[in-house]
Amino acid sequence: MKEINSPGDFMEMVNAFRISRIILTAHELNIFSLLKNGPLPSLAIAKAAGTDERATDRLMNALVPIGLLKKSGSQFSNTDFSTRFMIKGQPTFMGGLGHQVHLWNTWSTLTEAVRAGTSVAMTKPIGERDDDWLESFIAAMHSRGLQQAKEIAAVLDLSGTKRVLDVGGGSGAFTFEFIRENPSITGTIFDLPSVIPITKQYISHEGFDASVVTLAGDYLTDKFGYDYDLVFVSAIIHINSPEENMLLVNKCAEALNPGGQLVILDHIMTDDRTSPAVGAFFALNMLVGTEKGDTYTEKEIKSWMQNAGFKYIRRRDTPQGSNMMIGIR
Repeated sequence: MKEINSPGDFMEMVNAFRISRIILTAHELNIFSLLKNGPLPSLAIAKAAGTDERATDRLMNALVPIGLLKKSGSQFSNTDFSTRFMIKGQPTFMGGLGHQVHLWNTWSTLTEAVRAGTSVAMTKPIGERDDDWLESFIAAMHSRGLQQAKEIAAVLDLSGTKRVLDVGGGSGAFTFEFIRENPSITGTIFDLPSVIPITKQYISHEGFDASVVTLAGDYLTDKFGYDYDLVFVSAIIHINSPEENMLLVNKCAEALNPGGQLVILDHIMTDDRTSPAVGAFFALNMLVGTEKGDTYTEKEIKSWMQNAGFKYIRRRDTPQGSNMMIGIR
C-alpha cells in the first residue's frame, strides 16, 4: 500500500468510492450494452434505459474521464475496453460486476458490523439466495478462477493425478484447467444444490461433459466420496469459523487416497494479520457478509492440516500473488 504523505493523498483514498459507484451504476443500467451498435446521445440512452435524461447525461459524462466512454459533440461511444469487457453477450463480458453491486450493499453496513462483531446485513445463506445473486456470484468467481487457474495448474504436480475433487468448485474453472494440464484427469465438482445447475452450464459450455461430474451437498455435513488423488479447496476457508475449517480439512483427508494432495487456495495472512493487504481487507468483507468468516494465518491452516494427519505441509506462492497450502495424506 502506498504511504499517506498528505491530506490530498488521504482524501483521494476517501473519495475513491465515487468511481466505483459510477461504474457499478452504469453496469446496472446497461449503459455499455446500449451503446454496442455505435454512438448515441444521452437522450437516446435515457429513453432506452428508462432513466432521467439530465441524470443519465451527467452519469455518462463522468464515465468519460474514467476511461469507459468517449464523447464527441453530444454523442457517446464505448472505449476499446468497455467494448471488450462491458457489453453483455460478449465472451469476455465481466458479468461478475453484479456481485460487486451486492458487495457494495453489504459493505455499507461495516460500521454496524464492527459494533456487533458479525454481519448485520441479514443476508440469507448462499444456498438460499435468489438466482440473480447466485449467477452473479458464480460469474465473478469464474472470472477470478480463469485468471488464477493457469498459474495454479503450472505450480502443482498433476502428473500422477487421476481423480480430482473440487470442493465448492462453482463454475469448475480450476478443474477445467487441471484437465487441460493432464487430460487423464476426471473431476468431481462439489457444491450446493442451488449452484449445481449453474455448474452444469459451465461444464457443457467448456466441453467437459465427458470428464467432469457434479455432486450436490453441504461440505460441512455431506459425504464427498473416496479415492481422490487431489482435493482442491479454493476460496472456501474464509467463509467458515476455525472449528468448521478443522471439520472440513478432516473430511478432505478422509476423501483422499494415501499419498493424495490437499490444496487450499486462499488469502494466507501473516501472524499479525496486516499482510497481504488484500487479505486484511477481505477479512472485513467476511465480517460484513458472513456470520463467522475470516482470513487465516499460515500457522492456523497448517495446524488444521497437521491435526488431520497431513504430512509434508508447505506453502506455495505464485508470481501473480496466489497463496496455497499443500499437504500430503
